[in-house]
Amino acid sequence: MDKEKMKEQIMEALEEVNDPELGIDIVNLGLVYGVEIDDEGNVEITMTLTAMGCPLAGTISQQVNDAVKDIEGVKNVNVQIVWNPPWDKSRMSRYAKIALGIPD
Repeated sequence: MDKEKMKEQIMEALEEVNDPELGIDIVNLGLVYGVEIDDEGNVEITMTLTAMGCPLAGTISQQVNDAVKDIEGVKNVNVQIVWNPPWDKSRMSRYAKIALGIPD
C-alpha cells in the first residue's frame, strides 16, 4: 500500500478517537499535527492535547495507538505528544466549532 493511501486510512481511524472531555474527535479538534510513515511501516503520530497536564494523556495516546495499529501495512505506532506549537481553538474544524457552539 502506498504511503498516501495509508495516511488517509490513519487519519480516518483517528477520527474515531474522541477527546473524552469535549466529545469531539482529535482530528476535528486539530490535535493531530502530523503523521509520518517510514518504508518499514512504522508510524509516528505527532499530536497535542487541549491542555498541558491532561490527566487522560495516557488514555488518549493508547486509543490513538489502538485505532491505528491494525491498519494494513502498519508495523509499529509511536505517539508523540508535543506542546509546541500550542493548541488553540483556531485549529478546530468548522464542524468542531459548530458542535461546541464556538463562533467561526
